[in-house]
Amino acid sequence: MSVETKPAFLDDAYMRTCEAKVAAVNERGGIILDRTNFYATSGGQPGDSGRLVRTDGSTIAIATTVKGENRTGIVLVPAEGKPLPEPGETVSCELDWDRRYKLMRMHTACHILSVVCPYPITSANVGEDESRVDFDLPEAGVTKQTVTEDMMALVADDHPVYAQWITEAELDANPGLVRSKNVKPPRGAGHIRLVCIGEESSIDSQPCGGTHVLKTGEVGEIHIGKIEKKGKENRRFRIRFGPLPDDG
Repeated sequence: MSVETKPAFLDDAYMRTCEAKVAAVNERGGIILDRTNFYATSGGQPGDSGRLVRTDGSTIAIATTVKGENRTGIVLVPAEGKPLPEPGETVSCELDWDRRYKLMRMHTACHILSVVCPYPITSANVGEDESRVDFDLPEAGVTKQTVTEDMMALVADDHPVYAQWITEAELDANPGLVRSKNVKPPRGAGHIRLVCIGEESSIDSQPCGGTHVLKTGEVGEIHIGKIEKKGKENRRFRIRFGPLPDDG
Protein backbone atom coordinates (compact mmCIF):
# COMPACT_ATOMS: atom_id res chain seq x y z
CA MET A 1 0.00 0.00 0.00
CA SER A 2 1.76 3.14 -1.23
CA VAL A 3 0.18 6.24 0.26
CA GLU A 4 1.95 9.55 0.82
CA THR A 5 1.20 11.69 3.88
CA LYS A 6 2.10 15.37 3.98
CA PRO A 7 4.02 15.94 7.25
CA ALA A 8 2.39 19.19 8.37
CA PHE A 9 4.55 19.24 11.51
CA LEU A 10 7.56 20.14 9.37
CA ASP A 11 5.89 23.44 8.46
CA ASP A 12 4.62 24.18 11.96
CA ALA A 13 5.62 22.11 14.99
CA TYR A 14 3.12 24.08 17.09
CA MET A 15 0.10 22.96 15.03
CA ARG A 16 -2.05 21.34 17.72
CA THR A 17 -4.92 20.39 15.40
CA CYS A 18 -4.99 19.55 11.72
CA GLU A 19 -7.84 18.77 9.35
CA ALA A 20 -7.16 15.73 7.17
CA LYS A 21 -8.76 13.12 4.98
CA VAL A 22 -8.42 9.38 5.57
CA ALA A 23 -6.42 8.03 2.62
CA ALA A 24 -6.40 4.39 3.73
CA VAL A 25 -6.64 1.95 6.62
CA ASN A 26 -3.99 -0.77 6.39
CA GLU A 27 -4.37 -4.48 7.10
CA ARG A 28 -3.25 -3.97 10.73
CA GLY A 29 -5.78 -1.22 11.38
CA GLY A 30 -3.29 1.65 11.02
CA ILE A 31 -4.83 4.89 9.80
CA ILE A 32 -3.08 6.73 6.97
CA LEU A 33 -4.10 10.33 6.31
CA ASP A 34 -3.36 12.66 3.41
CA ARG A 35 -1.73 15.06 5.89
CA THR A 36 -1.09 15.13 9.63
CA ASN A 37 0.51 17.08 12.45
CA PHE A 38 1.40 13.80 14.21
CA TYR A 39 5.14 13.03 14.21
CA ALA A 40 6.10 9.45 13.34
CA THR A 41 8.72 7.63 15.43
CA SER A 42 12.14 8.42 13.94
CA GLY A 43 15.60 9.68 14.84
CA GLY A 44 15.21 8.78 18.50
CA GLN A 45 12.02 10.84 18.94
CA PRO A 46 8.90 8.78 19.76
CA GLY A 47 5.72 9.06 17.73
CA ASP A 48 2.92 11.36 18.80
CA SER A 49 -0.24 10.31 20.58
CA GLY A 50 -3.59 12.08 20.66
CA ARG A 51 -6.96 11.54 19.04
CA LEU A 52 -8.90 11.85 15.82
CA VAL A 53 -12.23 13.67 15.98
CA ARG A 54 -14.80 12.54 13.43
CA THR A 55 -17.50 14.74 11.90
CA ASP A 56 -20.16 13.21 14.19
CA GLY A 57 -18.12 14.26 17.24
CA SER A 58 -16.93 10.77 18.18
CA THR A 59 -13.23 10.25 18.80
CA ILE A 60 -10.55 7.65 18.04
CA ALA A 61 -7.68 7.55 20.53
CA ILE A 62 -4.27 7.34 18.85
CA ALA A 63 -1.69 5.41 20.87
CA THR A 64 1.35 6.19 18.73
CA THR A 65 2.46 7.15 15.23
CA VAL A 66 4.92 5.30 12.99
CA LYS A 67 6.22 5.48 9.45
CA GLY A 68 4.66 3.35 6.76
CA GLU A 69 6.51 0.64 4.89
CA ASN A 70 7.25 2.98 1.99
CA ARG A 71 8.57 5.69 4.39
CA THR A 72 6.37 8.36 2.74
CA GLY A 73 3.20 7.38 4.53
CA ILE A 74 2.58 8.16 8.22
CA VAL A 75 0.53 5.58 10.12
CA LEU A 76 -1.56 6.56 13.14
CA VAL A 77 -1.98 3.52 15.39
CA PRO A 78 -5.35 3.56 17.20
CA ALA A 79 -5.70 2.37 20.77
CA GLU A 80 -6.81 -1.25 21.00
CA GLY A 81 -10.50 -1.78 20.43
CA LYS A 82 -11.15 1.65 18.95
CA PRO A 83 -13.37 1.97 15.84
CA LEU A 84 -11.74 2.69 12.50
CA PRO A 85 -12.69 5.48 10.11
CA GLU A 86 -13.60 4.96 6.47
CA PRO A 87 -11.34 5.99 3.58
CA GLY A 88 -12.39 9.40 2.32
CA GLU A 89 -13.65 10.47 5.73
CA THR A 90 -12.61 13.88 7.06
CA VAL A 91 -11.16 13.97 10.56
CA SER A 92 -9.41 16.42 12.87
CA CYS A 93 -6.03 15.37 14.29
CA GLU A 94 -5.66 16.58 17.88
CA LEU A 95 -2.24 16.16 19.47
CA ASP A 96 -1.55 15.25 23.07
CA TRP A 97 0.04 18.67 23.19
CA ASP A 98 1.55 18.54 26.68
CA ARG A 99 3.47 15.39 25.72
CA ARG A 100 4.52 16.73 22.31
CA TYR A 101 5.77 20.02 23.79
CA LYS A 102 7.91 18.17 26.34
CA LEU A 103 9.41 16.15 23.48
CA MET A 104 10.06 19.33 21.49
CA ARG A 105 11.86 20.87 24.46
CA MET A 106 13.83 17.69 25.09
CA HIS A 107 14.81 17.23 21.45
CA THR A 108 16.10 20.80 21.37
CA ALA A 109 18.01 20.10 24.59
CA CYS A 110 19.72 17.16 22.85
CA HIS A 111 20.91 19.53 20.12
CA ILE A 112 22.20 21.93 22.76
CA LEU A 113 24.10 19.09 24.43
CA SER A 114 25.72 18.21 21.09
CA VAL A 115 26.96 21.80 20.88
CA VAL A 116 28.44 21.67 24.37
CA CYS A 117 29.91 18.20 23.71
CA PRO A 118 30.99 18.32 20.04
CA TYR A 119 31.80 14.63 19.66
CA PRO A 120 30.42 11.97 17.26
CA ILE A 121 26.98 10.79 18.38
CA THR A 122 26.61 7.01 18.53
CA SER A 123 23.01 6.88 19.75
CA ALA A 124 20.23 9.11 21.05
CA ASN A 125 16.77 8.78 22.51
CA VAL A 126 14.30 11.57 23.27
CA GLY A 127 11.93 11.12 26.21
CA GLU A 128 9.27 13.18 27.95
CA ASP A 129 11.16 13.49 31.24
CA GLU A 130 14.63 12.18 30.41
CA SER A 131 16.64 11.93 27.21
CA ARG A 132 19.99 10.37 26.51
CA VAL A 133 22.76 11.06 24.03
CA ASP A 134 25.70 8.69 23.61
CA PHE A 135 29.01 10.08 22.38
CA ASP A 136 32.14 8.48 21.01
CA LEU A 137 34.25 9.85 23.84
CA PRO A 138 37.08 7.65 25.24
CA GLU A 139 37.71 9.83 28.29
CA ALA A 140 34.89 12.02 29.52
CA GLY A 141 37.01 14.83 30.97
CA VAL A 142 33.77 16.68 31.74
CA THR A 143 31.42 16.81 34.69
CA LYS A 144 27.68 17.01 35.12
CA GLN A 145 28.12 20.46 36.63
CA THR A 146 30.19 21.99 33.82
CA VAL A 147 28.06 20.52 31.04
CA THR A 148 24.87 21.66 32.80
CA GLU A 149 26.25 25.19 33.19
CA ASP A 150 27.26 25.39 29.52
CA MET A 151 23.89 24.07 28.36
CA MET A 152 21.97 26.50 30.57
CA ALA A 153 24.04 29.39 29.20
CA LEU A 154 22.74 28.58 25.71
CA VAL A 155 19.20 28.24 27.06
CA ALA A 156 19.43 31.59 28.84
CA ASP A 157 20.65 33.36 25.70
CA ASP A 158 17.33 32.45 24.03
CA HIS A 159 18.80 31.76 20.59
CA PRO A 160 16.39 31.23 17.67
CA VAL A 161 15.82 27.64 16.52
CA TYR A 162 14.68 27.09 12.95
CA ALA A 163 14.84 24.74 9.97
CA GLN A 164 16.30 25.22 6.53
CA TRP A 165 16.78 22.95 3.56
CA ILE A 166 19.92 22.16 1.60
CA THR A 167 20.57 19.87 -1.33
CA GLU A 168 22.18 16.47 -0.95
CA ALA A 169 25.13 17.84 -2.92
CA GLU A 170 25.53 20.64 -0.36
CA LEU A 171 25.55 18.06 2.42
CA ASP A 172 28.18 16.05 0.58
CA ALA A 173 30.29 19.21 0.42
CA ASN A 174 29.87 19.74 4.17
CA PRO A 175 30.13 16.26 5.77
CA GLY A 176 30.86 17.81 9.18
CA LEU A 177 27.17 18.72 9.45
CA VAL A 178 26.38 15.06 10.18
CA ARG A 179 26.96 14.43 13.90
CA SER A 180 25.72 10.85 14.06
CA LYS A 181 28.47 8.29 13.70
CA ASN A 182 26.24 5.36 12.81
CA VAL A 183 23.10 6.80 11.18
CA LYS A 184 23.11 8.93 8.05
CA PRO A 185 20.32 11.31 6.98
CA PRO A 186 17.77 9.69 4.64
CA ARG A 187 18.56 10.40 1.00
CA GLY A 188 16.73 10.14 -2.27
CA ALA A 189 14.45 13.17 -2.10
CA GLY A 190 17.23 15.48 -3.27
CA HIS A 191 17.15 17.71 -0.20
CA ILE A 192 18.07 17.53 3.48
CA ARG A 193 16.43 19.35 6.39
CA LEU A 194 18.78 21.12 8.79
CA VAL A 195 17.85 22.30 12.27
CA CYS A 196 19.78 25.44 13.12
CA ILE A 197 20.42 27.30 16.36
CA GLY A 198 21.47 30.96 16.44
CA GLU A 199 21.29 33.73 13.87
CA GLU A 200 22.64 32.43 10.56
CA SER A 201 23.33 29.06 12.21
CA SER A 202 25.96 30.67 14.41
CA ILE A 203 25.54 28.11 17.22
CA ASP A 204 24.69 24.89 15.40
CA SER A 205 23.39 23.31 12.21
CA GLN A 206 22.75 19.59 11.71
CA PRO A 207 20.42 17.29 9.74
CA CYS A 208 17.26 16.45 11.67
CA GLY A 209 13.64 15.67 10.86
CA GLY A 210 12.27 16.08 14.39
CA THR A 211 10.23 18.76 16.12
CA HIS A 212 11.80 21.53 18.18
CA VAL A 213 10.92 24.73 20.00
CA LEU A 214 11.42 28.14 18.36
CA LYS A 215 13.80 29.58 20.96
CA THR A 216 16.33 27.88 23.23
CA GLY A 217 14.75 29.70 26.18
CA GLU A 218 11.63 27.55 25.77
CA VAL A 219 13.64 24.48 26.78
CA GLY A 220 13.57 25.72 30.38
CA GLU A 221 15.78 24.52 33.18
CA ILE A 222 17.64 21.30 32.38
CA HIS A 223 20.59 19.42 33.79
CA ILE A 224 22.77 16.39 33.21
CA GLY A 225 21.53 13.76 35.63
CA LYS A 226 24.20 11.18 34.92
CA ILE A 227 27.23 10.46 32.75
CA GLU A 228 27.73 6.72 32.25
CA LYS A 229 30.52 4.69 30.69
CA LYS A 230 29.04 2.39 28.05
CA GLY A 231 31.96 0.55 26.55
CA LYS A 232 35.56 1.56 25.94
CA GLU A 233 34.78 4.62 23.83
CA ASN A 234 31.19 5.45 24.65
CA ARG A 235 29.77 7.89 27.21
CA ARG A 236 26.04 8.24 27.85
CA PHE A 237 24.74 11.64 28.97
CA ARG A 238 21.28 11.72 30.53
CA ILE A 239 19.38 15.02 30.25
CA ARG A 240 16.62 15.79 32.74
CA PHE A 241 14.29 18.70 33.34
CA GLY A 242 14.77 20.88 36.41
CA PRO A 243 17.82 22.14 38.29
CA LEU A 244 20.88 20.04 39.05
CA PRO A 245 20.35 18.41 42.47
CA ASP A 246 22.44 19.81 45.30
CA ASP A 247 24.30 16.51 45.58
CA GLY A 248 25.48 16.96 41.95
